[in-house]
Amino acid sequence: MANKRRPSVEQFRQFVQNHPKLRTEVRQGKYTWQALFEEWYLLGEGNKQWEKYQEGNTVKEEASNDEKSDLIGNLLNVFKGMDITQIQKYISNANQALGAIQGVISSFQGGEQSKSEEPKRENARPNPFQFRKD
Repeated sequence: MANKRRPSVEQFRQFVQNHPKLRTEVRQGKYTWQALFEEWYLLGEGNKQWEKYQEGNTVKEEASNDEKSDLIGNLLNVFKGMDITQIQKYISNANQALGAIQGVISSFQGGEQSKSEEPKRENARPNPFQFRKD
C-alpha cells in the first residue's frame, strides 16, 4: 500500500532529480515541497521558471555575471565623462523647481496654517483671496 503513489507525485520526484537546486531552495526555507508541487502541477515542466534550477545552468549564470560586470564598466565610463559643475547646476535647478512646487502646494493646503502663523488682528477684514476648505 505504501508503494501505491499517484503518478503525478512520481513525476514530480523525477522533476526534482532533474532540478537539484530546488532542494536547496526548500532547505533554505524559500519554498515548501507542497508549494513547489502545486506550482509544478499548474505550470508544467516546460515553464521558463524552472530553468534556473537545472544542474547545467552554470554557463548561463557565468554569462549573466559577465553581462553585469560589463554594465558596471559602462556605467563607470559614463560617470567619468560627466561634467560635475553641469550636474550641480541641474541639481540646483531641480531643487528650485521642487521648492516652487512645494510653495504652491502649501499655499493651497495652508489656509488654516497661514492664519495661525499670522498675528491675530482684531477687527481686521478677512482676506478675500484666501482659500478655505468647504
